[in-house]
Amino acid sequence: MTSAHPTGTPARDHLPDGTEVFTKTLTGAPPRFFEREAAGLRALAQAGARVPQVLAVDAERITLAWVPQGHGRTAATEEQFGRELAALHRTTGQRYGSVDEESTAYLGACPVDLTPTPSWAGSWLERRVVPLARRAADEGRLDPDTAALAERIDLDRLGPPEPPTLVHGDLWGGNRLLDPAGRSWLIDPCAHYGHREVDLAMMQLFGGFSGRVFAAYVEELPLADGWRERVAVYQLVPLLVHALLFGGGYGVQAGDALRRAAG
Repeated sequence: MTSAHPTGTPARDHLPDGTEVFTKTLTGAPPRFFEREAAGLRALAQAGARVPQVLAVDAERITLAWVPQGHGRTAATEEQFGRELAALHRTTGQRYGSVDEESTAYLGACPVDLTPTPSWAGSWLERRVVPLARRAADEGRLDPDTAALAERIDLDRLGPPEPPTLVHGDLWGGNRLLDPAGRSWLIDPCAHYGHREVDLAMMQLFGGFSGRVFAAYVEELPLADGWRERVAVYQLVPLLVHALLFGGGYGVQAGDALRRAAG
């Protein structure tokens, strides 16, 4: 999620042998908070994505290999990232949801339900969009009539059927790093098997990705017609999470997205 989101206090550190590492700590972290991050990083790594190695993890901290940064975005780095994301999205699974059998994951510090399911509508709408919208209404972040629109989203709004695809799940600009060689690294995932347009919609929510990324992606792995019209439905979960955590304008944005998604 956005950089203001509490995902742990970061610190650059060294192991006894001098190895440079990056450690995040969060006292009183929610159950399996850092374990879920580690599971997501490992799943992405297994699929060939460039991610920092998980060195240690426990209930209140995670230690990762240090990734040096410093390269600016260029046409070449953006096109390469688009191709690499397309390669990641070629990794498919049997069911939608968690990368393992653990149902709870975290988008930032907000729990989301990734119970494995054979239905994409069941995973995206029934287990995430509708419960988050109801919670937002209960907590006064969204008016009840607007929240009720979540239950009226037609299945056609999700696009043509696609196999469960491994996605980063929280791919805003701050969760992609560029090292001194111009290579892209992925961090802080909410990795799961879902629809690949989830990542593409999140990338458009807060910016940070040039048009060259999307052009290279589509060249490598074309999208179904109408994907631009589906951006609203695939921005619902991050917008509802932001509304729950921060309120204010995010509730307005979530309401607007619900109205567009419900048609």
